[in-house]
Amino acid sequence: MKKQIISLFGFAMACFTVGAQVQTPAASPSATIEQQVGLTDISVSYSRPAMRGRTIFGNLVPYGKVWRTGANVNTKISFSDDVTIGGKSLKKGTYSLYTIPGKTSWDVIFYSDSDNWGNPQEWDESKIALKTTVSPVTLPFDITSFTILLSDITNDSAELGIMWEKTYVGVTVEVPTEEKTMASIESVLEGPSSRDYMSAAVYYMEAGKDMNKAKEWIDKAVSMQEDAPYWMLRQKSLIYAKVGDKKGAIEAAKASLEAAKKAGNPDYIKLNTDSLKEWGAL
Repeated sequence: MKKQIISLFGFAMACFTVGAQVQTPAASPSATIEQQVGLTDISVSYSRPAMRGRTIFGNLVPYGKVWRTGANVNTKISFSDDVTIGGKSLKKGTYSLYTIPGKTSWDVIFYSDSDNWGNPQEWDESKIALKTTVSPVTLPFDITSFTILLSDITNDSAELGIMWEKTYVGVTVEVPTEEKTMASIESVLEGPSSRDYMSAAVYYMEAGKDMNKAKEWIDKAVSMQEDAPYWMLRQKSLIYAKVGDKKGAIEAAKASLEAAKKAGNPDYIKLNTDSLKEWGAL
């Protein structure tokens, strides 16, 4: 019995040893920056290696070679809108941020393949979405932990900064604040859109509110469309049916059915066909 107990204890300790994991600080801890610039969201995720007494640029990070711009997985940067960098347009989306450090100039590269461990196994020039060249600035003190920041924020731009050792590299990112603001102003001042009227009408129908008002709003939504889509006409048919206008409901369902056939949408074809059968029109 004693031997069995000792064996069980030994097995339990072995399982504990296998399952346990020692937690230690990461050598290059991860960091995330999220910043709104004007009306554009910019985020950066990267790892932060430390100097640890090492010479960085020209040694640990060679000059003239592609650098992951951090440690571990490639640094990622995301833009919620199209932006302008170095006078060049960059489409909204997520990119890996690579650099080619030099003594007198740095290439800053936005690479379309953003899922790499460090540098891509095969560098593909066609995946360079944008490249800009900037001059590094020498700092009077050491930045011991690799740092990326977004600073000098205005309504229309921010500076993407890269710092380590005594080197700072800044890239200006211009955002389309004026364009987005003017579009928002014009949209609001022009009044509700056809989608707004439809959404209000559908809410009134589903909430059992004033159906005459729902009918008025769906008519307004349809009238604002040069060629009303099948999904809007479908809602019109349902509202007309609920308000008791069977003839109008059938007309709207037939129009929705034809539009759904043109669009090749089988779900709406079936929905309208079923309703027309229910209303005795088929």
